[in-house]
Amino acid sequence: MTIHYDQTDTSHDRGASPATWAPPPAPESGEPKQPFVRRLWRGRPEDPRWARPAFLGLLLATLLLYLYNLSASGYANSFYSAAVQAGSQSWKAFFFGSLDAANAITVDKPPASLWPMALSVRLFGLHSWAILLPEVLMGVGTVAVVYAAVRRRFSPAAGLISGAVLALTPVAALMFRFNNPDAMLALLMAVACYFVIRGLEDGRTKWLVWAGVAIGFAFLAKTLQAFLILPPLAIVYAVCAPVSVKKRIGQLVAGLVAIVVSGGWWVAIVELWPASSRPYIGGSQNNSFLELTFGYNGLGRLNGDETGSVGGGGGGGGTGMWGETGWDRLFSSSIGGQISWLIPAALILLVAGLVATRKARRTSVTRGSFLVWGGALVTTMLVFSYMQGIFHEYYTVALAPYIAPLIGMGAALLWEKREKVWASLTLAGAMTATAGWGYVLLNRSSDYLPWLKWVVLVGGLAAALGLVFSGRLGRQLTLGIVGLGLVAALAGPTAYTLSTVNEGHTGSIVTAGPTVAGGRGGPGGGGGMGGGPGGGGMPGQNQQGQQNQQGGNGFPGGGGMPGQRNGNGSTQNQQGGMPGGMGEGGGGGGVGGLLNGASVSDEAKALLEKNASSYTWVAAAIGAQNAASYQLSTGDPVMAIGGFNGTDPSPTLAEFKKYVEEGKIHYFIAGGNGGNGGGGMGGSSSGSSSQISSWVQENFETVTVDGSTFYDLTQPKSDS
Repeated sequence: MTIHYDQTDTSHDRGASPATWAPPPAPESGEPKQPFVRRLWRGRPEDPRWARPAFLGLLLATLLLYLYNLSASGYANSFYSAAVQAGSQSWKAFFFGSLDAANAITVDKPPASLWPMALSVRLFGLHSWAILLPEVLMGVGTVAVVYAAVRRRFSPAAGLISGAVLALTPVAALMFRFNNPDAMLALLMAVACYFVIRGLEDGRTKWLVWAGVAIGFAFLAKTLQAFLILPPLAIVYAVCAPVSVKKRIGQLVAGLVAIVVSGGWWVAIVELWPASSRPYIGGSQNNSFLELTFGYNGLGRLNGDETGSVGGGGGGGGTGMWGETGWDRLFSSSIGGQISWLIPAALILLVAGLVATRKARRTSVTRGSFLVWGGALVTTMLVFSYMQGIFHEYYTVALAPYIAPLIGMGAALLWEKREKVWASLTLAGAMTATAGWGYVLLNRSSDYLPWLKWVVLVGGLAAALGLVFSGRLGRQLTLGIVGLGLVAALAGPTAYTLSTVNEGHTGSIVTAGPTVAGGRGGPGGGGGMGGGPGGGGMPGQNQQGQQNQQGGNGFPGGGGMPGQRNGNGSTQNQQGGMPGGMGEGGGGGGVGGLLNGASVSDEAKALLEKNASSYTWVAAAIGAQNAASYQLSTGDPVMAIGGFNGTDPSPTLAEFKKYVEEGKIHYFIAGGNGGNGGGGMGGSSSGSSSQISSWVQENFETVTVDGSTFYDLTQPKSDS
C-alpha cells in the first residue's frame, strides 16, 4: 500500500524532501491513445493491475446489492412518489415540485431530488423501479466519488476500503433505495468535498466553482442542510490552498457566487412568479419559499419552533418531541445502528491523521483531506446532536460519505507507519473501539443473530492485538490480521445492511436493520408520528419499538396515537387514533394519514375514475399521504388539503368553496389527519383543514364504498 505524499507530508519522518506530489502527466500529443474500454479497465498507469478491476467490482457489487428486492418498497414514501407522478405528467408540476398535476400545492422541499425520478417515470412509466432506480444510481455514484477522492491522495486499497464502508453503512443502504431527498444530498455533499480537495492540490479556481455548484444544487434538494459543511470547507481552503491570500479570497467568492447562482435561480423564479398562477408552497404559512427555507426548514430545525409542525424539540439535553439531544444522540438505541458503527474509529483516525501531519507545511493536501472530511463530519454531527426540531434517524445518511473516507485514509496512513509504536497502537485502539461498540450495538438486538456480537468482539480484539505487533510480523500473518480486522469491523453493519435490503420500506418513517431495544427499528422501518418534511418520527417508544400510549394530548381534535403498521405489516399500536387513522393499511375504512398512505380498494378507485376527465381534481383529502395514495392508484390529480401535515392554510375555505362551485373537485375523502374536524396535526380546530371538513360534512351527501366514506361535492344535501 503506497500513499501519494506531497513534499511536506513526510519530510519530518523520512529525513528527505521528495518531489512535489502531482497527478500523473497526460500522455504526449503524439502518443497513441489507448481504447476507451482498455483505459477503463486498466485505470491509472501507476496503479497495480488489480486496482481498476477491484474498483469496478465494488461498483457492480454495490449496484447489485442496492437493486436486490428493490420493488418490495413499492412507492416507498408516497408523499414524494405522488410528486414524481405529477412531475411526469405536467412540466409545471415538474418545475415546482407539485404534489398533483393540477398544481394545488408543492412538497415542502425544493424539487431537485424529484427531477431524476420524474424523468425516469416519463421514460419507463410509473412503477417502483422507475422511481427508485435513480436513487440506487446515486448511491453507486457516491461510492465512486468517495473512492476517487481517497485514491488520489492515498492508494487504491484505501479507496476500496472507503467505498466498501460507505456501501455497507445500513442507513446508506436504506436511503439509496428510498425516494426521500437524502440520497441526492449525500451524493452532492461528497462531490463538493471532492472538488475542494482537488482545489487544494493545484489551487485552480474551477474546483471551487464546481464545489459551489454542487452545494447549490444540494440546496435545491434539501435546503439549508446543504450549507452545514460550508464553514469547514471554506476555512480549510482559506488556510491550506497553495495560492496567495488574495487569490484564495477571490476563489472563495467565486465559489459563493456559484452557490447563489446554482441554488438561487429556482428560488428567484418561484418568488417572482405570481402566486395566483403557481402552486402553494407546501410547508409554509404564507406561501413563501423563503419563509419555508428559513423557518420550518431552517431555524425551526435548530430551535424546535416549527410553525405547522406537530411540535418542537427538547432543549438542554432533555427529551423533547424529537428525542433526547446531546453529544451521545447519534449513539442512542434508535439511531446508533443506523450510522454509528465506525464513528469511534473515524474520530480516532481523524485525530491520528492530523497528528501524523502536524509538521507538514500549510499546503499539505494529505492533511487538508483529513480536515475536509473530518470537518464535514464533526460539524454535521454537532448539528444533528443538538438540533431541537424535527429529526429522524434516516437524516444520518448525510454522515456516511464523511465517515468512510476517514476510515480508509486513516487506516492507510497508519498502516504505512505501522513500524512506529504510536501508529500500531492507534490502529489497535481504533480496532478495539470498533469491536467494542459493534458488540454493544448488536447486543441491542438480542434476538438478531445472537452469535454475531461475539464474532465481532472476539475477532476484533484478536485483530487489535495483532495490529500492535503488525510492524514486526511476516507478510502472510500481517495480511491475515488485516483481513480479520476488516471482517470484524464490517460484520455488524453488513448484517444490518443485508437485513435492510431484504425488506420493503414504506411510509414517512423508515429505519435500517432489525428491531432494537429502545428504538424504532424493524423491517420496513419504525413507527411513530411524523411531521417533518416527507416524514416524521414520534419519540417516546418502548423497548419493542412500539409507541407509548399517549392519548390525544397535544393533538387538537384527535384521539390517541393511531394504529400504525411497519413495512412488513405488523401492527405497532392500535390505541386510539386520529380521525381516519394513520396506519399504512389505513384506518377508518382504508383512509391513510400523516405517516403512511391509504389502502385503496378497487371499488374506491373505480368511483374516483368515473368521469375523471370532467374534473381538475378527482378528489380532495386532508393531508398529503392520504391524497397521495388515491392519486397514485388512479393516476388522476387529488388535492392535498393542508399539505403534508394538513396544517398549511391552503386552500382556504373560501378558495375551496370556489373550486366546488366551479365543479373542479368531485369527491372529498373523509378522515385523514385533521379530518372530521381534526384541524390537522399540530393545527387548531379553526384551521383551514378543519373548516373545510366541517363545511363538507354539513352540506354534501356521502357515498360509502368498501367501508370508506366519500362526500360527493356535486350532490348537495337536500336541506342545505
